[in-house]
Amino acid sequence: MAVFIGGAWPYANGSLHVGHVAALLPGDVIAQYFRQKGEEVLYVSGSDCNGTPISIRANQEGTTVKAIADKYHTEFDETFRRLGFTYDLYTRTDDADHHRFVQEFFLRLLRNGHLYKKTIEQAYCVNDAQFLPDRFVEGICPVCGARARGDQCDTCSTILDPLDLLEKQCKLCGQPPEIRETEHFYFAFHTFQQELEKLVKDKSEHGKWRDNAIQLTSRYLREGLLDRAVTRDLPNGVSVPVEGFEDKKIYVWIEAVAGYYTASRKWSEATGKPIEPFWNRDTKSYYVHGKDNIPFHTVIWPAILSGAGIEAPPYAIVSNEYMTLEKRKISTSQNWAVWVPDLLATYHPDSIRYFLTMNAPEARDTDFSWREFIYSHNSELLGAYGNLVNRTFKFLVKSFDGQVPERPIDSGILQEVNLLYKSVGVGIEAAELKKSLETIFQFVRTMNRYFDERQPWVAVKSNGPHAEETLATCVFAIQNLAQLLKPFLPFSSSGIEDMTGIRYDAWETIETLPKTLRNVTPLFERIELERIEDEVSKLKGE
Repeated sequence: MAVFIGGAWPYANGSLHVGHVAALLPGDVIAQYFRQKGEEVLYVSGSDCNGTPISIRANQEGTTVKAIADKYHTEFDETFRRLGFTYDLYTRTDDADHHRFVQEFFLRLLRNGHLYKKTIEQAYCVNDAQFLPDRFVEGICPVCGARARGDQCDTCSTILDPLDLLEKQCKLCGQPPEIRETEHFYFAFHTFQQELEKLVKDKSEHGKWRDNAIQLTSRYLREGLLDRAVTRDLPNGVSVPVEGFEDKKIYVWIEAVAGYYTASRKWSEATGKPIEPFWNRDTKSYYVHGKDNIPFHTVIWPAILSGAGIEAPPYAIVSNEYMTLEKRKISTSQNWAVWVPDLLATYHPDSIRYFLTMNAPEARDTDFSWREFIYSHNSELLGAYGNLVNRTFKFLVKSFDGQVPERPIDSGILQEVNLLYKSVGVGIEAAELKKSLETIFQFVRTMNRYFDERQPWVAVKSNGPHAEETLATCVFAIQNLAQLLKPFLPFSSSGIEDMTGIRYDAWETIETLPKTLRNVTPLFERIELERIEDEVSKLKGE
């Protein structure tokens, strides 16, 4: 079975914050799990270096789009690596191969009769002497009355055209734009209405699309699909490969989502491995993103794929709700955010992965709280998991010179571990990662109770075999926990591998115990509670 996982492409216009990682982390957990199962996996993403937000940042800082894109792409790549993300390819949309493949994609849609030319009216800023990208136009949403960009209202999720906005303003200078005529290519979106209705019906009955994706996509289809421009008068991006349109660019909503396919092509050319197993109707494809990206993955991308003759509809839509920060909406402009590079400078990457999984906005908005983050580390990672490993391994070092007793494993614990692989695997494949991680930690607590009730520190003095059976069973549990938790907490699992000398890279019960433990060290350190007040004060700028 081939598994394709596409993580949403963050705009390279500013550092990643915890909301970004909360939305993208499920992709890495799913990828690592399927690799452990022995499946063929292709996991790709990249930095969106052509989007309008980069142009806005460059204008604000008086520098070039390339300078901004280079800075943040490099930072993203490093941040994901330090978080333990295992992309097979993390690329960028200003890459020459991406441009070449997107142009091929565009020409395929054109040959298949899905694109046509149309003269339209578009916002033009006289002051800045340019047609305005959709995100350069701001105003009032005609549906809900909230402030909105020209491409989409974040308040009511309506997909917009800039001309729909009331009280339009140029984002660059604040002046109201003129409306001028220009010619563009349009995608015959309406012709895919019935095909997409059938897809959503099938996914709502049998698929792995999250409920927010089903509900929002159904709403768009009820409203009826409208044809959309696929080219724009922009200074940056992928040039249109058609005579007379060379100065125009392929619009980001088709160019960016096509990145999943172009990254796959780039990976294929680099490795010599075929792309076909990952792009057909039988592929298990997971698309991982925030809910603001739902229509691009459930409506636009399936239509584009179909129009290009690629039968690979999304198998799973892993669309997270929003994460707030200390009960307030994350705001990068107001610096109300926890920036991930800063977080990684101080805290264990598994602490970040654990908290953002246990508090993931899978079905509703959730909150990042410094108090909860630090308490979860101390009570769960250190107090439960780290404690089980440390007390077992340290006792073996102290009383058995690090030798693991060769004793039968408790049959009840063995049975529980066998069941754990099945239930956790089902949860991960359904993208129910919070539930899966909770299930594993219930077993961690079970093993701590087992250790307490069996009291090996007492039994070792009076009943050696009893103590040895307890410790052998605890080592058995720990090494299977390391394997079960590897997709979630790869760094601590690697720490246990170092201490046991065994690699945990499968998805089945490991019954063979290590002979000797080595270099036994704690997995986690306690975070002092004073940090809570320090971090909140720093967040508030105090």
